[in-house]
Amino acid sequence: MDVFTTKSGRVRGRRAARDRGIVAVLGLPYAAPPFGARRFREPQPAEPWDGVRDCTAFGPVAPQAAELPGAPSWSPGDDDILTLNVWTPADGPGDLPVLVWIHGGAYVFGSSAQPDFDGTVLAGGGLVVVTLNSRLGFEGFGHVPGTDSDLPVPGADTAAGAFPDNRGLLDQIAALEWVRDNISAFGGSPDRVTLAGQSSGATSVACLAVADRARGLFRRAVLHSAVNAFATVEQAARTTAEVAAAAGVPATRAGLLAAPPEALVAATDRVCERYAQDPGSGQRHYDPAIYGPVADGVLLTADPLEALAAGAGGAVELLVCHTTEEYWLLDAVGSSAKITSEEQLAAFAADFGLPASLVEGHRERLPDAPLLDVYLSLYSGLLFAEYSTRLAEAHALAGGRVFLARFDRRRNRAGERVRAWHCADIPFAFGNLHEESVHFLVGGPPGAADQELSRRMARAWAGFAIHGEPGWAPLDGPAGNGATVRVWRTEAEEEEADAEEEADAARRSGGARRADGVRRMEGPRGAEHSFRDLWRTAGLPLLAP
Repeated sequence: MDVFTTKSGRVRGRRAARDRGIVAVLGLPYAAPPFGARRFREPQPAEPWDGVRDCTAFGPVAPQAAELPGAPSWSPGDDDILTLNVWTPADGPGDLPVLVWIHGGAYVFGSSAQPDFDGTVLAGGGLVVVTLNSRLGFEGFGHVPGTDSDLPVPGADTAAGAFPDNRGLLDQIAALEWVRDNISAFGGSPDRVTLAGQSSGATSVACLAVADRARGLFRRAVLHSAVNAFATVEQAARTTAEVAAAAGVPATRAGLLAAPPEALVAATDRVCERYAQDPGSGQRHYDPAIYGPVADGVLLTADPLEALAAGAGGAVELLVCHTTEEYWLLDAVGSSAKITSEEQLAAFAADFGLPASLVEGHRERLPDAPLLDVYLSLYSGLLFAEYSTRLAEAHALAGGRVFLARFDRRRNRAGERVRAWHCADIPFAFGNLHEESVHFLVGGPPGAADQELSRRMARAWAGFAIHGEPGWAPLDGPAGNGATVRVWRTEAEEEEADAEEEADAARRSGGARRADGVRRMEGPRGAEHSFRDLWRTAGLPLLAP
């Protein structure tokens, strides 16, 4: 019957369409709906139920404006948003390792129902897979000011902790606590949990890896394309003032509580659009993402990069990956400013405090590229690639065990050039290349070489979750300085890279290829491998949303 017993009650799942040996249990509440009297507060336990709850469809997504292919959209009144999904082998042996996934989406959109994140293939590889929804946008990351004299609920708690920052992260911790308390009923081991995420989901994972409150809830972590964005309370409060003004309400607890979720979603969009239309508005003009984790002094005290460098990651083992052409996706979907003139590029560098040597270094290593590509390469490193690599290095240098990889698949099944851009790696790792909704990300329907690469990447995730071994050696020094880095490419691309390395050997020391795409230093294919020395010299500014 595929019925499982949780602490809150019994649930019924369904067999996965692609593999009848896998049971999918969908839309399972891990916390109570975070609206009404619970709005802007810590997540509360889900109410228990009688009988068997049908869990054969995804739950509602968090309030957002996005409508994503293959996933449900949000409508006002969709309140029961704190749900998760489980994929587990129907006849598994029990005590299986667990992989918990946090989706990306700039902290304002996305959900666990996206076809990219179907857990069937990974569950078939011996894992119990959990994906989750948490609060996004202002509901999850907006700063709610201190006490009000006009709180609308008589007797309401006015202590600062009653309306905490980082509510989205607190939701994720609640989901991990649900996993700790319930996953054994689904054949998983609460002592063998790996937390994984991509983009804003990866930075969420990094935050939880250094948060005392999440200590012991997972032992390993996978971070793909972590984003460089972390706010102080003062910065978050300024964002609240902007959003409240756009919503036409006071920037107070009472004012914000009076604005329904859809009003704050619309106000957020208006604030972002204003930044996008104003080239003089500073850093937010280039990619107006205005929410992110906050150094509230309670859950988080510092950017994860600084915290990892100080040893706050403890014994958590990391697997970190980024793509080699991250920001090209943001340009393709129109969410990034178009930089096509020298004046615009100079303004971009000045807004982020990037030295001229960094800009010129990128230009020199991309001699035939249009100016837009120079900008996209700089922004790729600034926002994703360099930040992700430094997270790995910081944890390794603090004594942590960490593996580093880069995704560099650039040919589709027809041999045409495609971008190894943001999000392209995730359908490969989940084994979901067949989904039509991901074909834009990966450059069309997959070929046999793509499927083979997907199997290798899924095995690496499974190996890391099961044994702590993805298939190559852990980082033993700064990346690009003799350190082991796994480069994900198809076999044909590996052969092409080998030939380029041989041709380049007279000019380059090192770069020796080892088995299965593992290198001591990336080979010459493309210029992005050689930007690390530029960033090491220039330094990486830590950004706020």
